[in-house]
Amino acid sequence: MMDFIIFFGLALVAVASAMGLLLSKNAIYAALNLIMNFITVAVFYLLLGAPFIALTQVTVYAGAIMVLFLFVIMLLGVERLGAGVVLPWQRPLAIILAAVLLFEAGMVIFRISGDLPEISIAGANFGSPAAVGEMLFSAYLLPFEIISLLLLVAMVGAIVLTKKRGGGS
Repeated sequence: MMDFIIFFGLALVAVASAMGLLLSKNAIYAALNLIMNFITVAVFYLLLGAPFIALTQVTVYAGAIMVLFLFVIMLLGVERLGAGVVLPWQRPLAIILAAVLLFEAGMVIFRISGDLPEISIAGANFGSPAAVGEMLFSAYLLPFEIISLLLLVAMVGAIVLTKKRGGGS
């Protein structure tokens, strides 16, 4: 019962921080709301019994990536988001898509027929560094290598873009 209370409390915080991210006019406040959302997702992982994945979530996303994002915001000086161009078809399309999403969510939540599938119990080493490493380097080796090459290309591209032209250092 306590897990349900914690879950719904965290769900409320996650939804509120996501709404704060979307509705914020200040880019720094939007980034801080995104950090709060990342932290609540990490606590969800803790509730699921995956402490390594939760730590990775906080370290990689809320730590490294969001700090870099905040540095870019400060460097470019775009703390305040300007009024963008609003196309006349955007609002009706957004309302229609929101209604479809709410209808689908209602169908999932209040479905009348059928029982929920049984909850499978995770193994003793679920989410441990050894289990994650074994899965990463066996079943997901090719995607891991592709992502590492993409990150290498992004790093080289960032160095090339920031290098001064004309022989200066």
